[in-house]
Amino acid sequence: MIKVSVLYPNNPGVRFDIDYYGQQHLGIVRQCLGSACKGIAVEQGLASAEPNSRAPFVAMGHLYFDSLGSFQWSFGPHAERIMGDLPNFTDSQPLLQISEVLLAP
Repeated sequence: MIKVSVLYPNNPGVRFDIDYYGQQHLGIVRQCLGSACKGIAVEQGLASAEPNSRAPFVAMGHLYFDSLGSFQWSFGPHAERIMGDLPNFTDSQPLLQISEVLLAP
């Protein structure tokens, strides 16, 4: 199983509408990726290790797929639509990491 993590940096003054992200954007993502996406998890940053410090990321979205090929096959045709929705909820430039899940709860 692989995990595609979309990390939204928590830069000073960043705009991120978590309600739109969860209710609208992820609906678009689910519709576009269909059954290839096995699950989605969302995290909202609270803090860093130091007291009273900003979280490095305002939010993180994690998408789960059976394989890298499954992600690429499902995302490729819809990349423009999915990425084109970003200005509706953030001005942060997301970072993307694809990982193999070795141990899960």
